[in-house]
Amino acid sequence: MVGLEGITVDPATVNPRARHRMVRLEGITVDPATVIPSTGHRMVRLEGITVDPAMVTPSIGRRMVRLDGIVVDPAMVIPSTGHRMIRDEESGYNKNLFCIPKHYEEDLERVFIPHGLILDRTERLARDIMQDMGSHHIVALCVLKGGYKFFADLLDRIKALNQNGDKSVPVTVDFVRIKSYCNDSPAEKISFVGEELPTLNGKNVLVVEDIIETGRTMKALLSKIKDKKPRMVKVVSLLVKRTSQSPGYRPDYTGFEIPDKFVVGYALDYNEYFRDLNHICILKENAKEKYRI
Repeated sequence: MVGLEGITVDPATVNPRARHRMVRLEGITVDPATVIPSTGHRMVRLEGITVDPAMVTPSIGRRMVRLDGIVVDPAMVIPSTGHRMIRDEESGYNKNLFCIPKHYEEDLERVFIPHGLILDRTERLARDIMQDMGSHHIVALCVLKGGYKFFADLLDRIKALNQNGDKSVPVTVDFVRIKSYCNDSPAEKISFVGEELPTLNGKNVLVVEDIIETGRTMKALLSKIKDKKPRMVKVVSLLVKRTSQSPGYRPDYTGFEIPDKFVVGYALDYNEYFRDLNHICILKENAKEKYRI
């Protein structure tokens, strides 16, 4: 547990290598540049911090802690693993705090990852990807159908970095459609639908996936890609699910690591429903029966 009250910031603890000022609080790195002006208060990132549940401000409708007048949202924590790990006991947010389509209101239990948080994490992933891959032509390969929203938002942020950064590289796109689920269970056979993979010889390939659970789908796809002799292959997945079925496969970039819950929204579906939902949400059990095929 890290104490948050009564901490004095030493202005001398500035990270000179960063493009903006960084200060350290008892070993915790706080980035003052992570400001969301529209909320009326500063938002900062704290690396590897454990938030005391007692420090709750219920009036604002979500868990917050205060650090010498700075409002810190625990949802903005980036742990030492390099991605946001959502613990098993975290239940998400009351759906009544968000705009949910009327036709889905009775089917959803909670909002698990709000749309704004997805976009913020996506922006950071784009920066990390460009640092690693931004020296050579990138072929961004979207895994359909569930990956299309994440793919579009990620490419928008990569494009912004290309336009505003000191260096830029060509980014071309292609798509592969894979069917690996029936209802809420992985299908016995992974099906590749549609056209063959494009020519990838000598190129940097970025595979963009919505969620990795068992890793079977991604391993099958990577096997096909490596036959094309690319220069480099990296995988980014918005979600990685902790499950006993996983053989331990990890993508190169992860947005959020989540517990073993069935989630929908932000293009993740249940039998083609819920793709038109902005937030990632937990599906009720009776909704699974309602939309089962």
